[in-house]
Amino acid sequence: MNKTMSNADEAIRDIQDGATLMLGGFGLCGIPEASIAALVRKGVKNLTCISNNAGVDDFGLGLLLKTRQIKKMISSYVGENAEFERQLLQGELEVDLVPQGTLATRIQMAGMGIPAFFTPAGVGTEIAEGKEIREFNGKQYLMELALSADFALIKAWKGDRYGNLVFRKTTRNFSTSMARAGKITIAEVEQLVEPGELDPDQIHVPGIYVHRIFQADSYEKRIERRTVQLTK
Repeated sequence: MNKTMSNADEAIRDIQDGATLMLGGFGLCGIPEASIAALVRKGVKNLTCISNNAGVDDFGLGLLLKTRQIKKMISSYVGENAEFERQLLQGELEVDLVPQGTLATRIQMAGMGIPAFFTPAGVGTEIAEGKEIREFNGKQYLMELALSADFALIKAWKGDRYGNLVFRKTTRNFSTSMARAGKITIAEVEQLVEPGELDPDQIHVPGIYVHRIFQADSYEKRIERRTVQLTK
């Protein structure tokens, strides 16, 4: 099946107001830049966005925060975005902060068809409020629900028109799990190749999980926090 789209705007064409989205990436590494830009152009609002972080003020998910298109963020880290902080403190944005390991596992469980699991992370904190707690082998664990989304938006290095994906190094981060947890998975790639050009042993996400794929024109690949050392 040819799953190729001509561009990001065509790929996200049916994302409507109120949709729940998963967006791959860690910091600014491996984020779906083209899809985010298309969402800004489309102007969809009241989005619930599931992502490890909220980007920075003028890049990544920060662009959707700036245009007030996000209603709720489900994330594990949000410390690099001043606009996020302002909207949170002003009560303009709903936020569900989730421990990073719990967030990753909730997404993984959804992709595996497992509805819930027990973890010790968060026991005795605000995170545990309203959640079931059980004791196993003398230790308390709280129940966390699997986390799915209407759409998963991810970015890979290479892909073919069947949707098979290959990532480079740490860019796979949350994306490989999100691809399995989204009802509709949209992948943008730096290089779109013909079937047979990818080594089957190197494929990180099989095409069965990907519904649409497109090649973006260019990527900024911005560095979130640059650290330098002066030497004499």
